[in-house]
Amino acid sequence: MSFKKLLIKEIGYTRKITLNRPEKRNSLDEEMIQELKKAVDKFSDDDKVKSIVITGAGGNFCSGLYLDYLNKISEFDILQNKNDSMAYKEMLCSIYNCKKPTIAMVDGYCLAGGCGIATACDIIVASDKSQFGYSEVKIGFIPAIVMVFLLKRVSETHAKDLLLTSRFISGDEALRFGLINYLVKQDELDNEAKKLCDELNTLPMSSVELTKEMFKNVVNMSFESSLDYAVGMNAITRMTPECKKGIYNFLNKDKK
Repeated sequence: MSFKKLLIKEIGYTRKITLNRPEKRNSLDEEMIQELKKAVDKFSDDDKVKSIVITGAGGNFCSGLYLDYLNKISEFDILQNKNDSMAYKEMLCSIYNCKKPTIAMVDGYCLAGGCGIATACDIIVASDKSQFGYSEVKIGFIPAIVMVFLLKRVSETHAKDLLLTSRFISGDEALRFGLINYLVKQDELDNEAKKLCDELNTLPMSSVELTKEMFKNVVNMSFESSLDYAVGMNAITRMTPECKKGIYNFLNKDKK
């Protein structure tokens, strides 16, 4: 696959996707949104891939929508705006619903629609030079789609603080909010993300995929329905070759 605005790097079982518009702080336009969805969908179904890293080139993750793109959509009619919003939503859903673990590796600015990309990932690893924020309200826009994903990561209290004030927060504050999972020094960011992927890549892929599937489904179920669903998923997992092998190895580890 060839891309104009993404760089793809194979690192063992990991695929590293880099948003590659450093001169524009990796801001989003239609093409980058389409390419990112296409790349994630491909790697989600690729048996040779066990983890996906999404990051940005040139010291920033993503600064949101490109200014020319904002100017363009300001002239859209209602149907064009709906279709454009749908494309962004489908890209975020591809990341969130990806069968493989997705890791956002964040340095520098991670703003607005770019922050939406990070929050759609399973895990966020950020540098101590990172900044997070949602600037939509400042320009008379609303952080509609990104809000849904943000509320999956932080409390309503913190979400209101971020979305209504439009203020930027440091990586340290993002960690306290629960927005990110890990905060490391800037020069340790690559190694920390690689270490995390190396650990994920050793895990049985069937159990990882089924666990991710459960995260997607149980939130929309009642308590009793979620437990019934969990019983079925438990039974399915026990039938996989990887689970059978894992149980056998565990029970016989002292005999080796």
